[in-house]
Amino acid sequence: MADLLLIVRLAGRRAALPAAEVEGVVELDGISPTPRAAVHVAGLSALRSRVLTVIDGLAALELGSSPSEGLLQAIVVPSGGHTYALLVDSVEDVVESVRAPAPIQAPIGAGWDRVAIGLVEAEADLLLLVDPHLLIVGPAAQAA
Repeated sequence: MADLLLIVRLAGRRAALPAAEVEGVVELDGISPTPRAAVHVAGLSALRSRVLTVIDGLAALELGSSPSEGLLQAIVVPSGGHTYALLVDSVEDVVESVRAPAPIQAPIGAGWDRVAIGLVEAEADLLLLVDPHLLIVGPAAQAA
């Protein structure tokens, strides 16, 4: 059986995430800032009586900052006993991979190199397969 992939646009690039790692897709309406949080933590938001830590996907890749106002698209990812909302540019679809992920043979950029775990073919397109847990950990993981 082929693996299911969630196709998103992150930092202007189409990327795939293992759908099994994602609890849901949501629109967040407002983020409360959190003083002294890591640079990639956008703040906190409520979802169905749960508080989610909101991770800025752009900041996690060290490529800038996502907007923090208006309706924001996010994927909900449980990780390490907590639930996070990971901001993305947009969510496109859930598709089946054509074959198993292939290794990445060349550098693709500092932030992407840290979070990409392979290349996958889906819908006649070759996409980076991104580990959402590595985005949640953020750029500090690279230094550790």
